[in-house]
Amino acid sequence: MRTSRIRTAALATVTAALALGLTACGGGDGDSKASGGEKTAATAQSRTASGGDGKGGTEQTNSAPDKAAAGSEEVATKGARAGAQQCVGDEMLVTAVHRFAGQQGDHLLVTASNQGSKPCWVTSYPAVRLGDDRLELPHSKKDNPGGDKRITLQPGGKVYSAVNLFDYGSHHQTAQSLAIALRGADGHESPYYSVVMKGQKQQFSWNEADVLNWNTEKPYDF
Repeated sequence: MRTSRIRTAALATVTAALALGLTACGGGDGDSKASGGEKTAATAQSRTASGGDGKGGTEQTNSAPDKAAAGSEEVATKGARAGAQQCVGDEMLVTAVHRFAGQQGDHLLVTASNQGSKPCWVTSYPAVRLGDDRLELPHSKKDNPGGDKRITLQPGGKVYSAVNLFDYGSHHQTAQSLAIALRGADGHESPYYSVVMKGQKQQFSWNEADVLNWNTEKPYDF
């Protein structure tokens, strides 16, 4: 009888151990499945961050309209230039400043600004008459090439030219006013109009003088 009880107790102990082992194995399978789920979520998150399938790709796509907008602005600017008319005296403010008076590089800096509400263009060099002299000044032979191009001025935009003055000290002419006319693409001049003189030394003298092409940068700006 004692032997039977010992065997029964031993069998019960083995059965309980076996059950515990199976339970432990089952728990291991659950942890494995959960771990696999976390790995899947992490993989998906990694793809999202890299822009493969999530937000990264969406944000990159959203940057395209910015480029399209920039392109539209560029097209609009080109369209405005293409539709611009020639600048005329009514919409232009032209001023002149006597620079380097009596020195090497003596000249009149001419500034023209678009006071109108629409773009307009200028080309070549301005036709210039000094003082009461009715003779039109020639174009400078030392000028840079490219005077046949049109320069488009947006409202408020400016262009520059210069009247080079060569004073040899005797038999010269003296004035403190000038008039200019804008040229068309065919070289013909518009009506002349007076230029507003600025600065302290408005009087100037010359034996010879010539004119530079319009430019978006100031000549002799040193």
